Amino acid sequence: MSVTLSDARIVTPDDVHDGWLTIEDGRITHIGRGRAPRDGLGLGGRTVVPGFVDIHTHGGAGGSFPDGDPETAAAVAAFHRGLGSTTVVASLVTAAPGTLARAAAVLADLCEQGLLAGIHFEGPYIAESRCGAHEPTLLREPDVAEFRALVKAGRGHVRMLTIAPELPNALDVIRDAVSEGVVAALGHSDATYERTIEGIDAGATVATHLYNAMPPLGHRAPGPIAALLQDERVTVELINDGVHVHPAMLRLAMDAAGAGRTALITDAMAAAGMGDGRYPLGPMTVDVVDGVARLASGTAGGGSIAGSTLTMDVAFRRTVREVGRSLVDAALMASLTPARVLGLDGEIGSIAVGKYADLVVLDDDLNVDGVMKRGAWVRHP
Repeated sequence: MSVTLSDARIVTPDDVHDGWLTIEDGRITHIGRGRAPRDGLGLGGRTVVPGFVDIHTHGGAGGSFPDGDPETAAAVAAFHRGLGSTTVVASLVTAAPGTLARAAAVLADLCEQGLLAGIHFEGPYIAESRCGAHEPTLLREPDVAEFRALVKAGRGHVRMLTIAPELPNALDVIRDAVSEGVVAALGHSDATYERTIEGIDAGATVATHLYNAMPPLGHRAPGPIAALLQDERVTVELINDGVHVHPAMLRLAMDAAGAGRTALITDAMAAAGMGDGRYPLGPMTVDVVDGVARLASGTAGGGSIAGSTLTMDVAFRRTVREVGRSLVDAALMASLTPARVLGLDGEIGSIAVGKYADLVVLDDDLNVDGVMKRGAWVRHP
């Protein structure tokens, strides 16, 4: 099947231009400027960006990946896909080993069906002092044997592990993760600048939601933030929801790391796309008030921010409108950079000939007006 999208404002890694593109058998075969050589679907000058790649997502539409329910997980993935996230990694939170293994097995099935791009273990190897919305009684020291069992449960679909590098055996687990083809991410950590560098030297290449759940940047004790921003080997995740990080600090990180080392994420939990109320996040209970998710009062860590209600289309729009980044940079941070983290940048993440036609059509206000996954419309413009 062949289709041409014409009269579009196309955002590529190099520029933004008025033109057209042709899709055959799910892949982009031609990209042109100006008037299309043949009739097609006219987009009326709307903007086309690559499908968003969210490498850190816990839930949405009332459902949660940590629940380990296949129908719920499929519905969560469909919700985010409808808002432009054509590639989604399912993030789990700290839980007992058996609970994590069972959830990973369920999510692996959805990965094999093409509904998810992988599994992310956020915990249990994180610092209690920076655990945020993780059950502190279930935290434990990094253990290579346990981690390998979790990877086995995920049947080759475990993509990322968040770990605090200062914990005992953490560097060993980081090295083992890398050997297993799993991205090691540093986060939920009280590590010093020096220990963070050791974690990077051991193979860690991602900063889990930079700024959040780690010591603040200090001029005498720079801590993990400075190490993660400075090191060219590291991609930093940022949550751009207007709650987690001030726009000035977003600009600081984006200036330091550049769009090529910055990945927008949602860290979304079940309340994304829903109203205020009470929701689960693994074993934790979360109250959402005015769209902000916090651990319920009376629980361990009550009042701590607990994920977000963000979706990637909003993160993209805020990056342009509130943070002042170009469409090209926003597309890099929402799509190509996170695709590179997953090793999928040869297939997705940008509008380029030969890549899959994972596309998002945006109106003049950068709201989602259409979504295409591998050449098929998920949401028709």
